[in-house]
Amino acid sequence: MKRAYIILVICAVMANTVSLMGQTPQKHQVEVNKDVVFASPEGFDLTMDIYTPQTGRNSYPVLIIIHGGGWLINDNSIMNQMSEYVSGNAEYVVANINYRLLGDQNNTVTINEIVEDVFGAVLWVKDHIEQYGGDPNRVAVTGDSAGGHLTEMVVLAGHNLKSSGFAQEPYGFNPSYLPAGKTAEQVAEDEGLKVQAAIPSYGAFDMLAAAQGGFEKESNFFWQMGGAKARGLFGNKFNVEDNAAMYRAVSPIYLIPSADERQLPPQFFHVGSEDSTTPPVAVKAYFDKLKAQGQPGQFWLYQGRNHAYLDSGSNEFLGNSFEKDAIEPLNRMITFLNEVFY
Repeated sequence: MKRAYIILVICAVMANTVSLMGQTPQKHQVEVNKDVVFASPEGFDLTMDIYTPQTGRNSYPVLIIIHGGGWLINDNSIMNQMSEYVSGNAEYVVANINYRLLGDQNNTVTINEIVEDVFGAVLWVKDHIEQYGGDPNRVAVTGDSAGGHLTEMVVLAGHNLKSSGFAQEPYGFNPSYLPAGKTAEQVAEDEGLKVQAAIPSYGAFDMLAAAQGGFEKESNFFWQMGGAKARGLFGNKFNVEDNAAMYRAVSPIYLIPSADERQLPPQFFHVGSEDSTTPPVAVKAYFDKLKAQGQPGQFWLYQGRNHAYLDSGSNEFLGNSFEKDAIEPLNRMITFLNEVFY
């Protein structure tokens, strides 16, 4: 596990420091609204960037993008080129979102609060995206690495909303944004977080195993890179040995329902064959478990690629660049979305 953490840290740091070369190819013009505030938990402004194609349609399906970075580093700018490509080469409104990182608010943010920020972003999009040309009834969500984990939490735990959140068992989530006049329980009853498609890109799906493997220790250099002292995903009062149920509640691999119990939306999973951070064997095992429960999905193994191939710019350590490595998977993602929405 330690080796994987080191690789992912180097990957994320280099992705953030490299200059962006050239222009993202586009077929049509896009209107961009930057830094739109969607929630302010405890005064911490959460924003998103919204990209609207200019092709003359009255309404477009929506793709929500959730960036990666080990829940400790990066912001939505790492997905800028992806947002530009999807909105500029296909007919989707793109909402590229931010969320709190574990080290924010004096290193007090918990993993369930990160999930709640993402849930809030989805609810805000459904409430407001019409004014940006989006259709709130046709929404897909995608994310890479840590964002892949959060994508699956939307799909699997979006019905598990409680005003008390993680205060007591059974654990639930209280979104950072709620529609006016509604409680978390009412949103759950209305299936307010239901989406029509999902694309988890080289995601991490087992937070219990991650914690048991050392994520919460100083050996995970993400803490240092995020400017925070290593501690538990739920704070210093909780450890994985005594509170495994909390970690399972934020781990998609323990939340997959049978299709008889609840039908999930179609999903497209992809991962690089050389990924040493979220290994293809782990992603495929999660996908196989999903299929074994009768849930719809597709899986694609991207030959010869390592982690983070959707990131903006280039990464010398992994040998990735957006122009060279992101276009094929993005075109496959667009094809999948078109099958769902058009």
